[in-house]
Amino acid sequence: MTELDRTKLLAARYRAAKDRPYLAAALYALTVVPSERVPTMGVDKRWRCYVSPDFVARTAVEELAGVWIHEVAHLLRDHHGRAGRIDVADHRRVNIAQDCEINDDLIADHLHLPADRVVPADFDLPDGLLFEQYLPRIPATEHGPDCGSGAHGQASPWETEGRGVSDVEAESLRRQTAESMRAHVRSRGTLPGGWKRWAEEMLEPVVDWRVVLAGAVREAAAWASGAVDYTYRRPSRRNLPGIVLPSLRRPLPKVAIVVDTSGSMGEDELVAALAEITGVLREVGIRGNRVTVLSCDADVHAVRRVTSTDQVILSGGGGTDMRVGIEAALADRPQVIIVLTDGYTPWPAELASCRVVAGLIGAGRPDPPAWIETVRIT
Repeated sequence: MTELDRTKLLAARYRAAKDRPYLAAALYALTVVPSERVPTMGVDKRWRCYVSPDFVARTAVEELAGVWIHEVAHLLRDHHGRAGRIDVADHRRVNIAQDCEINDDLIADHLHLPADRVVPADFDLPDGLLFEQYLPRIPATEHGPDCGSGAHGQASPWETEGRGVSDVEAESLRRQTAESMRAHVRSRGTLPGGWKRWAEEMLEPVVDWRVVLAGAVREAAAWASGAVDYTYRRPSRRNLPGIVLPSLRRPLPKVAIVVDTSGSMGEDELVAALAEITGVLREVGIRGNRVTVLSCDADVHAVRRVTSTDQVILSGGGGTDMRVGIEAALADRPQVIIVLTDGYTPWPAELASCRVVAGLIGAGRPDPPAWIETVRIT
């Protein structure tokens, strides 16, 4: 049994914190746990860092410094929290995708990593994406990295019980690190693109997308139902002798929900967003045969009037073209069209004949045309 060389391990952490001072607080929040069972290094959700003595013995200090930063990046980027929001049982694939998100930044930052590290180029993928974008393009495998539950969210065999960093403390560490990165950029102007994007998102004001979406749907529904027409079904109270005057009516609008069911979309996120939208529609009195849901990837696969989300059929899984879905929705002459998509789709070149609201699911999505109202669902 190899004894852990703590001096070498902690020297590597000191080097990592000295060269990247904006990561120092996060690095020193990690608790070292020696383990013969962990292959190299890994972290759990409570910021405990499990370390193989054999790995430390055979690895140079400069590479150990890179691995320290790699592991803390999983925790700073809340990879285990984000992994919990997608329905993927293969945690090896998730870990590979997460490593792709991290390692392109570390290599761009001239950090040394072990030779078996994973990068996007290994799968002919571009740098700079989020792991959720890499994941659909990572093949299934029985082999791959295991950085622990602090990365993919599932407890690894070598993890143990014990106290660690709480959720509140972890969020504070993330915010403190993002502030340090912002200060670093102001003084030196250099930071890898992924870290810069992460820090900006951490420090942006948090807006509840449900409130924004509800407001957009209510406004669109109110705008559509603002049209009035005359009807004789309920005669006017101002009837003149011998004359029946029509009364004004305010019809409820018809709503079409176009759901992007291409391969890049997660079903859990779609169902959650649909539930939010149908809840809002019920609040404004729109239900029953006033709501149609269309499943669409590069073609429309299912069109159905629904009264609840459990009646929705999500089918597809191919390419993405929301123009087809919007065109099909317009055939029913709705007053409002809501599109749920990740944004990686062509859009109609011309203004639609009704109000269109796009719910973009996921961070960093491309904007649709300016005439489409946009709500970012994170």
